[in-house]
Amino acid sequence: MALGNVFDIAGSGMTAQSVRLNTTASNLANAQSASSSSDQVYRSRQPVFSAIYRDAAGDVTDKTNPQSQAGVQVMGIVESDAPLQRRYEPNHPEADQEGYVFYPNVNVVEEMTNMISASRSFQANVEVMNSAKQMVQRVLTLGQ
Repeated sequence: MALGNVFDIAGSGMTAQSVRLNTTASNLANAQSASSSSDQVYRSRQPVFSAIYRDAAGDVTDKTNPQSQAGVQVMGIVESDAPLQRRYEPNHPEADQEGYVFYPNVNVVEEMTNMISASRSFQANVEVMNSAKQMVQRVLTLGQ
């Protein structure tokens, strides 16, 4: 693998972690949004990542090929099927006929953990890029 490919790999990791951070932020922003119907309430979302391996021509290859480029791809964002929170709040403006309000299935502690993990993963990819940049600069100074 060429040194230049490190930038592509770290860049794809940074992009994936940005999606993860945005999804987590969306979950946290909607954690206390109420609804009178279980069909309309916000559901927790999580990104799905996949490792990709590409050869020099850009075709997806087998991961056992040592000449292939690696990276991370966001396959999509899925909604959680965890049960929603149903609370009895008869005075709430969104309460249904029985006095219940539905809240999202967002676990705030879990989302904060995801945010810290994504932030640190993003930071690790930045460090990889900085290290590769320093190596390239040192190689260039060897010719002087």
